[in-house]
Amino acid sequence: MKLVLVSQRVVVDAATGERRDALDQAWHPFLEKCGLVAVPVPNDPTTADWLCASVDWAGVLLTGGNDLASLGGDAPERDRVEEILVASALDARRPVLGVCRGMQFLLAYDGAKLERVDGHARTEHALVGESRRVNSYHRFGCREAPAELAVLARAQDGVIEAVRHRDFALRGVMWHPERGGAAHPDDVALFREWFAP
Repeated sequence: MKLVLVSQRVVVDAATGERRDALDQAWHPFLEKCGLVAVPVPNDPTTADWLCASVDWAGVLLTGGNDLASLGGDAPERDRVEEILVASALDARRPVLGVCRGMQFLLAYDGAKLERVDGHARTEHALVGESRRVNSYHRFGCREAPAELAVLARAQDGVIEAVRHRDFALRGVMWHPERGGAAHPDDVALFREWFAP
């Protein structure tokens, strides 16, 4: 089993105002099927730096949840930690895979202009040119990607659903492979191959 550094969403407790880091428990069994173990990274830059320097990790997984601060989100500390994780992965030449908000982060990191998209929250849709349907939980996306990102999949309305960087090991998918019961074989294969040595 390989260790993967995993970003976490920020959840605010309504009763106390306490800010908590959270990771959907569904990630653990999904990653186990892929031969991976999650190392949840707290939304604290000092701790993120330490983990990147001290743990023998195979790659980075940027998970879903929270809008980017640049899009009105209320978790700028998460954006900062994900910047650290991506920079550390690039420096160490290790792969990064972004899921939903994680892909949005990678798109913005490479200069894509994200916008609100309709019909992509709490639904599922087909991928153009494929027989597969995927779940969809996002409110932001884009139809044009920077030149350094290869578009791998689109929804029928033209919104980009998967990308891969042409020069670096950065990849993103807008669907949630950890949700919806049984893991899809294509998603398991993607994670196994992406985080292979």
